[in-house]
Amino acid sequence: MDTKKKTLFGGNMRQNGMIIALLAVICFFGIATKGMIFRPLNISNIFMQNSYLIFLSLGMFFCVLTGNVDLSVGSVVGVSGALLGAMIVQNHVPTWIAVTVTLVVGLLIGAFQGAFIAFLSIPPFIVTLAGMLMFRGLTQYILQGQSLSPFTNSFQYFASGFLFPQLKVGGLNVICLIVLAVASIAVILREMSARKKRISYGFEVPSMGVTAAKLAGIIFVMGFVLIMLAKYRGMPFVLVVLIIVTLIYNFIAQKTSVGRHVYAVGGNRLAAQMSGVKTKWVMFIVYVNCALLATVAGIVVTGRLNVATAKAGNSYELDAIAACYIGGCAAAGGSGTIMGTIVGAAIMAILNNGMSIMGISTDIQQVIKGLILLLAVTFDLTSKSKSKS
Repeated sequence: MDTKKKTLFGGNMRQNGMIIALLAVICFFGIATKGMIFRPLNISNIFMQNSYLIFLSLGMFFCVLTGNVDLSVGSVVGVSGALLGAMIVQNHVPTWIAVTVTLVVGLLIGAFQGAFIAFLSIPPFIVTLAGMLMFRGLTQYILQGQSLSPFTNSFQYFASGFLFPQLKVGGLNVICLIVLAVASIAVILREMSARKKRISYGFEVPSMGVTAAKLAGIIFVMGFVLIMLAKYRGMPFVLVVLIIVTLIYNFIAQKTSVGRHVYAVGGNRLAAQMSGVKTKWVMFIVYVNCALLATVAGIVVTGRLNVATAKAGNSYELDAIAACYIGGCAAAGGSGTIMGTIVGAAIMAILNNGMSIMGISTDIQQVIKGLILLLAVTFDLTSKSKSKS
């Protein structure tokens, strides 16, 4: 195989392998569910029911990047919901005050765990395992065996509301059409800018035909999703928040010193420390951020279910970890992308939704997701060993 083919089918295929896997999963469940997965209502539900997973995965991404995980995020989701229930439902605290207090508590949880990990050098696995037990117990203590409901309409809007659903043209929501136009232009400009930069550096690039086909595929998928949303009730508010948060974290990971330092710590912590990176503060920030996003996920879950329950967040940490590894994060740390993690979370969301539609029991769903996670990590380690040989 010549260099050009290797570049095209080796490098690019590895970079876009998860996108191909996502499309394969979508096509499979599209056939298996006889098209039910493509219905406008179901597409809207996929985003709204699994939005918590994106928040958790974004936080977990930076932990995985350092070569570690956070086992406490599911319990943080639960305790966040319990706090919100105690304040809003039981004590009628104004929604904005209750949400603010809950976010501050999330930051304190992250600082508590991060201090043990960063400054006392306790292994993250042990600290977050202890956190998982403590915060799950605290959730049960706050709720006292009760499920607290209902929440205010303003609180539910964050997880269940739609952005200007009444604005329609020809039966299609205007906001979705605007987002589609802006996103399409942004994707084209970004791809062409990246192509131009690679050419200027003397790197080989795919042909314009391949690039055009890639862009057409991306825009087609975005268009299909957004048109389906436009046919239903329009753009879910939580999806808008997710897009903004994802873009911010993608910028942090790729363009800021904080992002570069996290990659450096994950790649070789000792070398990073010797080069001047404040590795302890990097670890501290990573775990504070993870707890904060887990708290946001708790707000989303509680608002979506409209109930605070002691079972909220059970096993969520496993789905978040799986999303990161399926999305291409290296098991040893130091490698991965935000967009890859989003694709991994999307695969998990489609799996959850598709298997539920097919009536597959939750125990078998766990088996299937476990196998997929095992295959993803095996592929990562195998491909790395081959590249070294």
